[in-house]
Amino acid sequence: MTLPGLDEHDADRALKTIDDQAAAIRDVIAAQGDQPVILVAHSGANVPVSLILDRHPELVARVVWVDSGPVADGTAFAPEFPAELQDLPLPSFDDLGQQASIEGLSAEALERFRTKSVPQPGPVLRQSVELTNETRHRIPTTLVCCSISGEQVRQLVKAGHPMFAEVVNLESAEVVDLPTGHWPMWSRPRDLAEIIRAASLTN
Repeated sequence: MTLPGLDEHDADRALKTIDDQAAAIRDVIAAQGDQPVILVAHSGANVPVSLILDRHPELVARVVWVDSGPVADGTAFAPEFPAELQDLPLPSFDDLGQQASIEGLSAEALERFRTKSVPQPGPVLRQSVELTNETRHRIPTTLVCCSISGEQVRQLVKAGHPMFAEVVNLESAEVVDLPTGHWPMWSRPRDLAEIIRAASLTN
């Protein structure tokens, strides 16, 4: 789904918040019926999805984190993002490659990436989330490791790295390797789809 704030046709998109994004995810889940869903989150969708797991754990049968993972209480994307700036455009690919691996993306894919990209709203970048419901840790979890390996993730968890602080609290977590860059839905789409399908069958 396209999260609020990332729809280029929405005149108010730069005003959207994490709460707006979480509410939209909740509405999409509710529209599927009474059964809990398999929720898949890539990259920065981890903040609104973590909020969903905290507020509505009963709606989710399993969460699949794609080169991502659950966030801790108080997390914000960029809390120091200047208040006078409306949004944050996609940086150059040289800069982006320093932040997240673009391995596996062809020149054509990168051009489409640039053409289709929508700036991140300032409120989404600055807002921190409040997470209080420990039930979120009981939801079965699959971590799809792409730009760093599953073994590296395990080591970072063991070392107490803040990016993976929540992973240590998960009661049931499967780690699956899918070696590629940060955008496997473009670089290895069939393999990612198979991993998601397999995860859905474990519930």
